[in-house]
Amino acid sequence: MIQRGAKATDEEFASILEYLAAQYGPASPAGRGGALEAGGRNRGAAFSPGPADKQVIDEAAANRGRKVYAAECITCHGTHARGGDRGADLIRSEIVLHDRYGSTIGAFLRKGHPTQTTPVANLTDAQIADLSHTLHQEVYNTLRAALEIQDVLTGDSKRGEAYFNGEGKCAACHSPTGDLAHIASRMDPPALQQLFLFPGTARGGRGRGAVPMRKPVTVTVTPPSGESISGTLVHLDDFNVALRDSSGQYRSFERTTALSVVKDDPAQAHHDQLDRYTDRDIHDILAYLETLK
Repeated sequence: MIQRGAKATDEEFASILEYLAAQYGPASPAGRGGALEAGGRNRGAAFSPGPADKQVIDEAAANRGRKVYAAECITCHGTHARGGDRGADLIRSEIVLHDRYGSTIGAFLRKGHPTQTTPVANLTDAQIADLSHTLHQEVYNTLRAALEIQDVLTGDSKRGEAYFNGEGKCAACHSPTGDLAHIASRMDPPALQQLFLFPGTARGGRGRGAVPMRKPVTVTVTPPSGESISGTLVHLDDFNVALRDSSGQYRSFERTTALSVVKDDPAQAHHDQLDRYTDRDIHDILAYLETLK
């Protein structure tokens, strides 16, 4: 888990934003309040968490929203929106990350999401916008927090090993005597944590050796003619797909219903797991990986 403390370096913060942009699409040029189109991921500014589309926090609005959060959300989602036994971790929520000034949070709440005291229908648009500022403030505070080695190793290695071999299904792809052998001798704890949470963004740290390189995301495109073209993925959205084939040639295609696109991301299981981890799981896994020296 990323700890609170001093500000992270620009490189650390940029690496996290790079991961989020890769996951959910680049920032839209539409600016704030872009059209929310149905389907797909590049659906306007409100759905793009790239750095150029970052919600600008209004401190006064965030303070007002904190009162709404305390009255309606805190029991289930925790003081800093990190979730608990009764509610989800909102820091990792796609609804929150895609939201811009209440655009997706409001739509979700108005579907009937339970609150503590006030019926959702009675929450005003202004209150929802204020709540959006509060939640984004918590997200930014978490992303910018420093990685402190003395605070990272707080988990239980035995629980981490059980999770690795059981619920987490990590052992299906990784082995403590194979690809992860002596991994803790080559990486310090913050870099090791970064590696399994955000594959491809970690660094070795403090001279403890190189970080395993992430395998590239590949894609296979099959047009109506039936001739498949495969290569390293360059860009993929609702409208176009681009790749670079084995010869290095850049190929781009317009996406239609007749075009088959099959994406293969070797790290997809790690991305999917972000929605399932609890803070305790993360600390326990790290504690276990730290024993692999």
